[in-house]
Amino acid sequence: MQAFLKGPSTISTKPLAAKERGSAGAAGSSGEGKRPKPIPWVEKYRPKNVDEVAFQDEVVAVLKKSLEGADLPNLLFYGPPGTGKTSTILAAARELYGPELFRQRVLELNASDERGIQVIREKVKAFAQLTASGSRSDGKVCPPFKIVILDEADSMTSAAQAALRRTMEKESKTTRFCLICNYISRIIEPLTSRCSKFRFKPLSDKIQQQRLLDVSEKEQVKISNEAVSYLVKVSEGDLRKAITFLQSATRLMGGKEITEKIVTEIAGVIPREKIDELLSVCWSGSFEKMETLAKNLINDGYAVAQLVNQLHDAVVESENYSDKQKSVIVEKLAEVDKCLADGADEYLQLMSLCAVVMQQLTQNT
Repeated sequence: MQAFLKGPSTISTKPLAAKERGSAGAAGSSGEGKRPKPIPWVEKYRPKNVDEVAFQDEVVAVLKKSLEGADLPNLLFYGPPGTGKTSTILAAARELYGPELFRQRVLELNASDERGIQVIREKVKAFAQLTASGSRSDGKVCPPFKIVILDEADSMTSAAQAALRRTMEKESKTTRFCLICNYISRIIEPLTSRCSKFRFKPLSDKIQQQRLLDVSEKEQVKISNEAVSYLVKVSEGDLRKAITFLQSATRLMGGKEITEKIVTEIAGVIPREKIDELLSVCWSGSFEKMETLAKNLINDGYAVAQLVNQLHDAVVESENYSDKQKSVIVEKLAEVDKCLADGADEYLQLMSLCAVVMQQLTQNT
């Protein structure tokens, strides 16, 4: 952590003279011209074409056909975060239009943009009504339609989604829509029926490991095999999260080998020993020990929401508890998770959870 905090030992706070400012500016601009811009690895290694998209065979097959000249339907991509939904459609659009026409032919709106009913009626409708013309400079066939990408469409209001229905039908000659969301149940039925739906699966462990090793090799990162496996485990099928953790760990270690312990610290995961200690204290039946451990967990900065997730896996996978004990504990975990989401106090919720676990483990079954 010291590496982040340390700066140059002698920093002059005096304002630069006019001449010095001019020379410093010139030196800075010439240096910036040579050095490549530092960008997050997630963006740096985003797929540039459809073939680079991992583990989504059905979607890639459909998009390849459209790239070969077939027509493209309206699309609806849904699935967990970090599985390649946005990357896939952006890569397909770049292949369809090339770098010159990409900006003219593609309108991308996500949750950070204003997407109320007024924007759908004005901005999207105006873009959809424009006629697509022009040809690619490299001579390849350019499709006669534009693409509107509505990322995180499940956060759009029902009124805005309803306003989109007629536009999708009326402008079908000149525009294709691609809706991207995590939860398909939040998209209104009239829109889902107008689109070809594709579910993006969470990436398999093998695919994720391969991608992480590729990134590590290109960035010259030293990382142990155990650390790669653990990265895959804590990211839960989200490749974006895994690459972000890898970059954070690399910056923290500064050239040294990344180990499983470092990944645990970066990811904010509670070590397995702490979970085992919590369960053993609950087995002992001592309220004082449980209270002390709960305070220590909070003081160490561990998130109780993370503890709930890990404790759930530990209890469900364990063979030391009866089905009745598991059902009562898991029900309490669900209740605590809901309370935490509503903004309840972490310490009180942790004590409440531990009390129920202790009660179940100490009573005779």
